[in-house]
Amino acid sequence: MTIATADLYDERGDALDSLSLPMLDLGGRVAFDGPVRTVRCHRDNALVKAVLATPGDGAVLVVDGGGSLESALVGDLIAASAVENGWAGVVVHGAVRDREALAALPLGVKALGSNPRKSAKGGVGEVDVPVVIGGVAFIPGRHLWADADGVLVER
Repeated sequence: MTIATADLYDERGDALDSLSLPMLDLGGRVAFDGPVRTVRCHRDNALVKAVLATPGDGAVLVVDGGGSLESALVGDLIAASAVENGWAGVVVHGAVRDREALAALPLGVKALGSNPRKSAKGGVGEVDVPVVIGGVAFIPGRHLWADADGVLVER
């Protein structure tokens, strides 16, 4: 990413939405961007694991975990798979785990928090559907930018 989100917002303003939730930077990359892919799931990360095991081609996976901090939706093994498959980052509306390992990976990871508890593995959820988090619509294929200041997405 070559442009700061603050500068990008100054340039494009109303063409972008800004996520106002207090996301933590937990990956080895703070600044990242790419086209949006999505998973909607609740305390079940089987679809997250499956999607991040496919070629990412520089995309960002937005995971709508409903804001639950009850169990982690991304951990070190899933994040390592994302790196191996060329994903730029993951934005999790929920929890992650293995924070120290995530910080060592060349992957952008933003999440609400962490919890060492594993999630279910039933595969319940939806892939590549529009999700709304904090009033912001994340539509598959639209571009997302993230850095220390926050997350922006094309409207």
